[in-house]
Amino acid sequence: MCPECMRDAAVGHQCHECVREGNKTVRQPRTIFGGRVSATPVVTFTLIAANVLAYLAEIADPAVVDRFQMVGQALLARNGNMYVSDGTPVPGMELVGVANGEPYRLLTSAFLHAPPGSGFGVGHILFNMWALWMIGPQLEQVLGRARFTALYLLSALGGSVLLYLIDPSQPAVGASGAIFGLFGAFFVIGRKLGAPTGGITFLLVINLVITFAVPGISWQGHLGGLVVGALLATAYAYAPARQRSMVHGAAIGSALVVLVALVAAQTVQLTALG
Repeated sequence: MCPECMRDAAVGHQCHECVREGNKTVRQPRTIFGGRVSATPVVTFTLIAANVLAYLAEIADPAVVDRFQMVGQALLARNGNMYVSDGTPVPGMELVGVANGEPYRLLTSAFLHAPPGSGFGVGHILFNMWALWMIGPQLEQVLGRARFTALYLLSALGGSVLLYLIDPSQPAVGASGAIFGLFGAFFVIGRKLGAPTGGITFLLVINLVITFAVPGISWQGHLGGLVVGALLATAYAYAPARQRSMVHGAAIGSALVVLVALVAAQTVQLTALG
């Protein structure tokens, strides 16, 4: 074996292949909730970048919002205006929405925000990205990348699903459902760890007041995300240590199955009415 293939060890030398094989048997460090330790919040940064890029795309082409925002069932006119639909085709208009073969809207809408010049303007994305920047890295560090990603996406999906169930003709955009899910998770995880939760409680209460007090805000999206995020975080936090990975996987899978089933049931009902 050539000297170039060797590396210094505590006693003598070892080949690179031996070191790699040995590393496989070394237990990787885990977070308190079983995730892999990650010093850099890669998922948080990636989510922020995805939201910003989507916002730039909708500024460049406003039609992006029409094609990817959350709406359960609507009529889209050639001029981009949307109208309430009962599922009946109308000449010159296109039937769009989750019920009309566009389930991707349930998630793509969570990466779009109110365009400049609208009621909320750039403040919409600025607040959501600020919130993600503030609490995302802490949750990602505690939960690990995979669990944090599942929490974020399922919270976003939960917000869209509740809107689909209650008001399918109402369009909506924004990461707020996912952000409220993070709020709920932050509170649950904080209580479990014995950390102060006064700050997140105040922030959550203020945002809930704004949600129900200000017209034009999708309270369904916020509440749906909050419930899913809090429930999933509860499964993360209180799973028995020995069955932690199994319970976490089952919780993620169960949440996804329930949300998909609700979407399927509502789609069947809407298409039957049409």
